Formats: sequence, structure tokens, C-alpha cells
Amino acid sequence: MKSLFEAEIHEQPAVLARLLEEGRPRASAIASAVRAYRPRFVMIAARGSSDNAARYGQYLFGVRNRLAVALAAPSLFTHYDAAPRLEGALVLGVSQSGQSPDIVEVLHRARGQGALTVAVTNDPVAPLAEAAEHQLPLLAGKERAVAATKTYTAQLLALAMLSVGMEGADADWEDLQAVPGQVSETLALNRDLAAAAAKHAGSDRMVVVGRGFNLSTAFEIALKIKETSYVMADPYSSADFQHGPIAMLDESLPLLVVAPGAAAVADVSELLSRARRARAPLVALTDQADLASLADVALEVPAQVPEWLSPVTSVVAGQLWAHALTRARGLDPDAPRGLAKVTLTR
Repeated sequence: MKSLFEAEIHEQPAVLARLLEEGRPRASAIASAVRAYRPRFVMIAARGSSDNAARYGQYLFGVRNRLAVALAAPSLFTHYDAAPRLEGALVLGVSQSGQSPDIVEVLHRARGQGALTVAVTNDPVAPLAEAAEHQLPLLAGKERAVAATKTYTAQLLALAMLSVGMEGADADWEDLQAVPGQVSETLALNRDLAAAAAKHAGSDRMVVVGRGFNLSTAFEIALKIKETSYVMADPYSSADFQHGPIAMLDESLPLLVVAPGAAAVADVSELLSRARRARAPLVALTDQADLASLADVALEVPAQVPEWLSPVTSVVAGQLWAHALTRARGLDPDAPRGLAKVTLTR
């Protein structure tokens, strides 16, 4: 029988298709308001998986919309009562539940300063939605698994829809429309990971690296692995990893490399050479045959996905790997110890 975690992984093509169809008018209206406001910069407030979606937003709005993007430090608003000056900012609150008091407070204080505020949440009547001037619902349906999957990819797509609307590039909607089908293909490409995961079931630690748009993917995959299989998965930028932590690599430390696209593989070529010399087990999440051939395990993603949208397909392959690893370790992915679906931080 499928776990809730696995079932919701497989719901993602339908969730993303619904968001594109039903959410486009709202995303376009918010984007129009953003263009009229002409923000000087963007601040994104989030926690947990949503914070990894915010990392994606840093590259998305930076590359595509040429805006400086900061990740909020909610403790400045709640613990220190030292909210930064946010006049002229676009402030996004990203949260699947919309419940966490510290994220709500960031939006509340930002709106009080005259910033343009947007809540990206799966609950359109949550406190976060009430605190924001604009609401962009994820339309993902109830997510029952503790570990977020479909709400995470919906957050990525919602941010991408907002970015496209802000840029006013209608042609990019064609790339967005292709995403649900590409996620379906990713699910098909990684149907059976049980045997591969069994070979890694004895490892209690792992390094996950990515860069650029897929730095967010490395962080989110590492989080999913930690939440469900209790493996100490440590995420890094592939560049930062080479500034010291690479010394840890040896035959007992698996390395998961997120590298969809030829440019991503070229970026990690030196890292891969070092990993081979250290005899580190390699898991490659890629669409590049040369990299896949070097790996002990290849997690496949469709080719020709634009880099700015590749985190959506890449993270789905990572979710499937986390699920397979959890099962291989004899654990229940629906009952991660010490976790609840909604975490309230202040």
C-alpha cells in the first residue's frame, strides 16, 4: 500500500496543472500590481520547506526580474523587535499552512510600513493570508503527509508564475504549461528505486550539492531525507563545498549531486573528479548520460527543461529517492518522529 508521502508525490502533476489553469488570473493580477508598485527589492519570509522555495525565489527574481532578493530573518521582527526598513519592498510570505506566527508578523509589519505584501499559501483564510494585501493560493488540496511534497512544488510554480507575470513575457507561459507533463515523466523515469536505495540503507550521512536555481533543490532533498529516513544529509552549494567541506569525502560518505543540464555538469566537473579519487559513492540527479554513467545511482529527469524551471522536476526525483531510502531503512515515511504537520515558531 502506498504511503501518504508517496501518494502525494504522485499527485503533483494534477496539482500543478490545476494551479496553472485556475491560478493564472490571480497570479497575473498580483504581477500587475507589482509592476505598478515598482519594488526596489524583494524580501521573502518562510520556514522549513517553504524556506527552500524562498531560496529558489532568490535566483528566480534575481535572474529573471533583475531584483535584489533577501531572505527574511523573522527573529528580527519577533525576538528582537528590530524590523528592517521595508518601504519600497515586495515582501512575500511563503507557507503551506499560513499559520506560523513569526512569518505572519513579518507580513504584518511590512504591510504597516507600506511594503507590497503577498501571501503564497495553501490556506487562503490562514493568518498569513489575512496579514497580506494580496493572496496567491496554491490550490494543492489538503496535504496529509507530514513531509511536504505537493505544496513545495506548487510554491515553486506559483513563484515562477508571478515572475513571468512581472516580466510580462507571455511566451514563457508555454514553458510553464509543460511542467506538469515533465513532472509526470520524472515519476515514470524513477519508478523503481528500491534496489538502489537498499545499497545505501546503511549510510547514516550524506552530502547533497547543487548550485544556482538548484541550490534550493539540494536543500529541499536534504531536508526530505533527514525528515523521513533520519540520515544526516548535509546540503551545500557545489561551490561552497569545495571551500573546505570537500575534505570530508571518502568511501563512507555518499555524495548526491543535483546537476540537470550540461552547464550544471560542467560546473561540478572538478567536484566529481575529487569524489571519484576519494571513492565516495555517487548519486547523480541529472539528464546528462555522461554524469549518469559515472554514478552508482542515477536519478533521471527529463531533458530540455529550462534551468529556471528545473527545480520542479529535480526535486520530484529527490522526493522519490527520499521515500525509497526511508523504506529501505525499514521506516514509516508518514510517521517521522517528533514532527507535526504544522510547526508554530515565534
